Amino acid sequence: MSAEQQYIDLYQQHGDLLSKNSTSVLNASRDEAFQAFCKQGFPTRKQEKYRYTDISKLFEPDYGMNLRRVPVEVNPYEVFRGSVPQLSTSPYFIVNDTFHVSSEGHKALPEGVLVGSLKELSLRYPDLVSAYYGQLADVHTDGITAFNTAFVQDGFFVYIPRNVVMEHPLQLINLMRSEIDMMVNRRILVVLEAGAQLRLLACDHAFEGSKSLATQVVEVFVGANAVFDYYELEETTPQHVRLSQLYVQQEAGSQVLLNGMTLLGGVTRNTTSVRLVGEGASLRAYGMAIEDGEQVVDNQVYVEHAVPHCTSNQLYKYVLDHRSIGAFAGLVKVLPGAHHTESQQTNRNLCATREARMYTQPQLEIYNDDVMCSHGATVGQLDEAALFYMRQRGISLHEARLLLMFAFVDDVVSAVRIPTLRDRLRQLVELRFRGELGKGCAACNICKKV
Repeated sequence: MSAEQQYIDLYQQHGDLLSKNSTSVLNASRDEAFQAFCKQGFPTRKQEKYRYTDISKLFEPDYGMNLRRVPVEVNPYEVFRGSVPQLSTSPYFIVNDTFHVSSEGHKALPEGVLVGSLKELSLRYPDLVSAYYGQLADVHTDGITAFNTAFVQDGFFVYIPRNVVMEHPLQLINLMRSEIDMMVNRRILVVLEAGAQLRLLACDHAFEGSKSLATQVVEVFVGANAVFDYYELEETTPQHVRLSQLYVQQEAGSQVLLNGMTLLGGVTRNTTSVRLVGEGASLRAYGMAIEDGEQVVDNQVYVEHAVPHCTSNQLYKYVLDHRSIGAFAGLVKVLPGAHHTESQQTNRNLCATREARMYTQPQLEIYNDDVMCSHGATVGQLDEAALFYMRQRGISLHEARLLLMFAFVDDVVSAVRIPTLRDRLRQLVELRFRGELGKGCAACNICKKV
């Protein structure tokens, strides 16, 4: 049986159960998404943007799915105690693929702000949610997006009304916990109206033991002159597969900062697609991956400049050890008429062993003459001259290597605009390089007190 067929059979047999335990808003596109999945199947290496990750193989194990929404017997507020000082007093949890409903530790939100379960809020505000849900994530162009849309039952929804500034960051913790091999499909929808401001930190964590696979589709709408910071941190296990699709649309004058960091994981595939559709919009996208063992991290970034006077900057860095594999493909597309576009794309990679492999493919596709665009990529090893210089001053070879690797990725960490989070991340990166960051967390390291 093919990887696709087992899920086609599952949907045909239990599609009514999916719909029963969901909402009309999520169900509205479910059958269309399923038909799109049947037509496309899972992506294969024959497709250019999936050439480095064998997606079909990842879906072959017999994963369980919680279609009946059986509650998970865990209180995440007891598992995850403490926080980064002054970071957020309102952590929200998705346990496997179900939003954990609780008001514990939550401060009152500004008037009009909505934060919580996508399922529950789509029941209460169906017109609002349906106006945005599925509008960016096209099920006809990507098999993973189609699969997620067909099987998703819950997720996270954030709505920030016009000119509302969220003083404190929001924090979403995605927690994988199961005694059997488990697949989850979650959805995140973020809407910022004109002039709104929000900082959102999303952490992925998993417990050791069983295999797990998570598909995630994130849709972000950033209104005119709105400001949005989105930080993603993965700290899972070598048995975990993460397949994330992030779609962002920016209106005029909006500012978006994306920063995704993979500290621990098994196979990670992140796809980021950003459209700048309003003049004066600006994007800064950062990414970092620290890999060892046979870990795989594949980042695909697509930025489309659709109108004049927009800017985008990308910086992605990898440090690869042992037999790990990294991949980066970035495409900046400047459409006709998008004059005065400024774009810079940079990918820097460090292979600590001869067995590590890095594949990089920066690309520009420009249909306008009046632009300033550049791109570049490097793959190299630690600077032998720098190592020699440090050893001559009494620093051990091991410590010298750690210092150089830490310095290599620090500009990605420095881009974080929340000081307490930035300081904590530096500690975690150092622990990761020293091999002291736990393989699978029984508590969220990013959430512990410094």
